[in-house]
Amino acid sequence: MAKRAASKTKTTRAEKEMIILDTDVASLVQREKSEVSVRVRARIAQRPREEVTALTIITYYEQCRGWLGFIAKARAKSEHIYAFSLLEAHLRYYRMAHVLPYDAAAADLFDQLRASFPRLGTMDLRIASICISRNALLVSRNLSDFENIPNLRVEDWTKA
Repeated sequence: MAKRAASKTKTTRAEKEMIILDTDVASLVQREKSEVSVRVRARIAQRPREEVTALTIITYYEQCRGWLGFIAKARAKSEHIYAFSLLEAHLRYYRMAHVLPYDAAAADLFDQLRASFPRLGTMDLRIASICISRNALLVSRNLSDFENIPNLRVEDWTKA
């Protein structure tokens, strides 16, 4: 399990615990039927009902870019039909998902993180800033990048 940085703000009983899936884990949960995907879905299902499992607008952006690239590579009519059907399934999934915005609080945190971690990916830092601003637990396989960020709680639920 990843080490956890101490959070400056504690979650009170009135607040709901929030779990945020990073883009990699969200993609696993959405598409794959692998043992790892089943394990993550099971962990989500075991959480108390009052907890919120969310995605970020950053994950939506990253996944949309991937689907648009997939569509752009399609050449045959059947490939286009298939590619657009996958994009439509993606849209249906997000219509039901709890998607968190990249707001002013997250943007301010991002500026601080970017200055402290210039080598980390921009989108990873944006997701981290959303998690910190909401005192949420990030679920990610990318512990090597995330575990050193102050005030970010991160766990890898893909391991047995």
